[in-house]
Amino acid sequence: MNSRSRKTAAATASACVLSLAVAVPASADAAAQQGGKASVSVFHGVPGLTVDVYANGSELLPDFKPGTVTEPQPLDGGTYDIEIFADGEGPDGKPAIRKSVDVPAGANATLAAHLDAKGNPTLTAFVNDTAKVPAGKSRLTVRHVAAAPAVDVRADGKPIIEGLTNPNEKSLEVSAGTVNADVVLAGTSTVAIGPADLDLAEGGSTVVYAWGSAEDKNLALATQTISGTDSAPNGVNAGESGAMAADNDSATAWLAWGTAGAVAVAGLLAARRLHSRRD
Repeated sequence: MNSRSRKTAAATASACVLSLAVAVPASADAAAQQGGKASVSVFHGVPGLTVDVYANGSELLPDFKPGTVTEPQPLDGGTYDIEIFADGEGPDGKPAIRKSVDVPAGANATLAAHLDAKGNPTLTAFVNDTAKVPAGKSRLTVRHVAAAPAVDVRADGKPIIEGLTNPNEKSLEVSAGTVNADVVLAGTSTVAIGPADLDLAEGGSTVVYAWGSAEDKNLALATQTISGTDSAPNGVNAGESGAMAADNDSATAWLAWGTAGAVAVAGLLAARRLHSRRD
């Protein structure tokens, strides 16, 4: 992306004021059990920037690094005052973003701060499917959140998802077990990401994020596990992905960020990327 595009992205993302309504899935069993509270995770999918998040004047999500996803947390509906700083620049400095956000109750969602197909920072809200998975099967969801063209996803060398574009997702039920997966340019055998072994637990639901930038040659995979989908008597409750989950303090901190807070990240990401390029 040229310097003009980067400046435009920074100005647009930093200035925009967005409100985000996350649809409640029909199968939101977990949310119902929590008395209508939201269940919210966030995925940080923009390379090269670590951020600190403050809510109501307190640091709540420090050192939030690219390629990580927080554990889902129950969230009370309400309004939160959010301040976003580049890592280490708060709380006495001027925040890059200051915003009051409303958190809707009842949602089960993951918010992804990532690059769009052209390399501009953006935000996408994904509703997580919490429907039960049949015995012997596992749900695999692939989300394309990378600055890259359309891709195919292969399992053990065979295409299982074709023509997936940013910022879309595709879900399917497959036989449980370990598969060797890679991501190739759509319609070709040119590998863009991988290969990597995926352990697809019986009754489990695994989300794979293809993220990063093809131009910057840092494309990667990140995984998230959606709990509560096991319908098999002997199924395995996969829990959260240990490799990609944030630590407990960071996960707890996400409680006060809420749904629209990730919008602020997108603006800061753009501005910070421009600043680092100038340095």
